[in-house]
Amino acid sequence: MKNLRTYVLCTSMIFASIFAAGQTQKIPVNEPDYNKPHLFDNLPAKISFDPATFTGQFNKPTGSTISTSLSKDAMIPFEGKIESQVVEENGRIEKLSIQSTNYPGATFNLTRITSDDGTIRYIGRLISFRHGDLFILQQINGRYELVKKNFYDLVNE
Repeated sequence: MKNLRTYVLCTSMIFASIFAAGQTQKIPVNEPDYNKPHLFDNLPAKISFDPATFTGQFNKPTGSTISTSLSKDAMIPFEGKIESQVVEENGRIEKLSIQSTNYPGATFNLTRITSDDGTIRYIGRLISFRHGDLFILQQINGRYELVKKNFYDLVNE
């Protein structure tokens, strides 16, 4: 009978260790894909941006198509369809989202913010989640510029 208890105890220990090993938790690792193709390789690293070229787009209805230039210094065409428009804070914040047709998969998000003293500033980005590059709208020395960045400089996956 003593031998039977030993065998049962050893067998139960073996099963307990097998099932305990199955309880390990594997943490999924989401490594960024640094090999995404670049969509804006043919464009310069900085583009002088004139917000006046997009001012009229805020008044167009959703679904409208637009055709304009990203810069008035260099002819960089931008074509697309207005996907959404949002007006918040009694018209002080206007958001415009344009799905590009000449840069497939890219969306240009532009926000116009009017402060209490009447000054207007713009925030925006031209981004595609399928590609490895994007443009951020920045105000540098009083002028707006679209500055090219790597996708993973802005987005964490």
